[in-house]
Amino acid sequence: MSLKIYSDGGSRGNPGKSAFAVVVTRNGEILEEYTEFLGVHTNNYAEYRGLICAITKALALKDDDVEFVMDSELVIKQMRGEYKVKSPDMKELNDDAKTLSSLIPNVRFTHVRRENPMISRADFLLNQTMDRN
Repeated sequence: MSLKIYSDGGSRGNPGKSAFAVVVTRNGEILEEYTEFLGVHTNNYAEYRGLICAITKALALKDDDVEFVMDSELVIKQMRGEYKVKSPDMKELNDDAKTLSSLIPNVRFTHVRRENPMISRADFLLNQTMDRN
């Protein structure tokens, strides 16, 4: 069965203290959780860093069918090519995410509302990380 990887990034202030979290699942079961403090950055930067980490986790698991799930409609639409990336800093992150995700044969990018339980879990984890730093 395919992997479903949830990621969320956030900052307190924009820019401000930032972090991301990733929740890796298969068949609804959590396989791994990961979070990282990023220092002072924008929310979009944190969202992209979370997605890049999620893609890296998928590549390490060598799964050829992966769905990446985020509550960032902007990042999801940029990854699908529905929105252009205007910021040079975000363009580099978007290029990195696209290059990495192209190594996965069957990849999907899905937007969900923040109320999604796994996105809520990722949000909780990243806020814990920001609290500790």
